[in-house]
Amino acid sequence: MNVSRPLHGTRLTLELWHPNCWAIESTERVGGGILAHAIYNVPAPAEEPVNGLFTAFGETTEEVETLLDEIQASPLAGEVLELQERFGRRQSSLLPGNVVTEFFLEYDPQDMICPTLLEHGFVHSAPVRIEGGQEYWEVCFADDRDRIESAIEGVCESAGAEVSIETITSTPSGESERKHRMDALTTTQREVFQLARNRGYYQWPRGVSTRELAAELDISKTTLLDHLRKAESKLLDPDGAGSE
Repeated sequence: MNVSRPLHGTRLTLELWHPNCWAIESTERVGGGILAHAIYNVPAPAEEPVNGLFTAFGETTEEVETLLDEIQASPLAGEVLELQERFGRRQSSLLPGNVVTEFFLEYDPQDMICPTLLEHGFVHSAPVRIEGGQEYWEVCFADDRDRIESAIEGVCESAGAEVSIETITSTPSGESERKHRMDALTTTQREVFQLARNRGYYQWPRGVSTRELAAELDISKTTLLDHLRKAESKLLDPDGAGSE
């Protein structure tokens, strides 16, 4: 469920309801909320339950305790396994509520909506917040922005869900993103990289050797490779690369 590096494109916060969800039903009945962090086992076969890590949060210990009791009573949820520290005050401003407790819970993977979101191009990018009978998903959309509406319709139809967009932002377009990355190169790095690309160095099989590229630029092979590696580093991570 986790994403290893940020995606460029459209980012959204989706407000979402779907049937057969113990977290939605529990937070609809009582106060407090839940953060869904990760799944720690992959079911095989698919009918086997999954084990997830969650945080229950609320304004008071009583509110969190009532929520945990409600979750435990849900026919859609398995046993609630609380971590050693039953209740604790939040350690970070990123966590909602004044009182939190982490717990593990088994539940039916067929009730999960994450696979449906992924199928329609929505990539999960942060813990899911469930509060007041609604889920709030921070996602990246892996397709063109003008296809978001039809993708949401697909999620609703496939999962029997109700989805609305709470927030939406776009990172730079592909063209401006490529320009930003190329602008991070020095003149020499750009010249070497573009020559290598034009001569087929990045094709498979390669259309030119590093020795041939070095000879065309009248530099040593070592110098050529140094320029190429620095250019590649900046193109992969223009904000994290050095200024050389």
